[in-house]
Amino acid sequence: MTLVINARNLGKTFVLHQQGGLRLPVLSDVSLQLFAGECVALTGPSGAGKSTLLKALYANYLLQQGTLDIRHHGQWLDMRQAAPHDIIAVRRDTLGYVSQFLRVIPRVSALDIVAEPLIEWGESRDAAREKAAHWLTRLNIPERLWSLPPATFSGGEQQRINIARGMIAPRPILLLDEPTASLDAANRSVVITLMQEAKARGAALIGIFHDTDTRDAIADRLFDVPLARKETTPCH
Repeated sequence: MTLVINARNLGKTFVLHQQGGLRLPVLSDVSLQLFAGECVALTGPSGAGKSTLLKALYANYLLQQGTLDIRHHGQWLDMRQAAPHDIIAVRRDTLGYVSQFLRVIPRVSALDIVAEPLIEWGESRDAAREKAAHWLTRLNIPERLWSLPPATFSGGEQQRINIARGMIAPRPILLLDEPTASLDAANRSVVITLMQEAKARGAALIGIFHDTDTRDAIADRLFDVPLARKETTPCH
């Protein structure tokens, strides 16, 4: 099996400046490996840092400690030390992310939001929109909504737009933050199938799945995020 993420001794502490510089450790000495074609489910109690770990893997949060190696175009890149243009390239080509929340530019249609990752890969707008239409159809988004901005869509519809946008480009690694949280049983089943298809093509998945049926259907193993050592010392 090909190793695609090698994270060693990760540490992340938030500093609450409005509370006298209180330091709040969230991740402490976290090490994990992820291989192509597998799905790892992050587990642990609320507040253990599961979402923080996902955001750190995506370089949304700056880690203070450790090494975060991502296999990108056959080479290892430490995301903790990477330059901004390298992080942008990794996100475009290697590392997909499906969050719980849809953040999009106003007035852009759902079809164009989903097509955008393929356009960034160099596909023509027409070809990208055709593939986006296929994904929206699979995810049961009515065609009458495709030309509309998704800001007014229901929570479940917005989540399915997130999934389509995050998965339409066949990136080698997918980060998933409760991808089925807002979905009914039928749409949850569709998303499980899409994740299984991604694994079958060799993608590596790591995510948070509070729905145990989804987790049991997709996860190959569990990773229990260790609770960080607590600290309340103000910064000086």
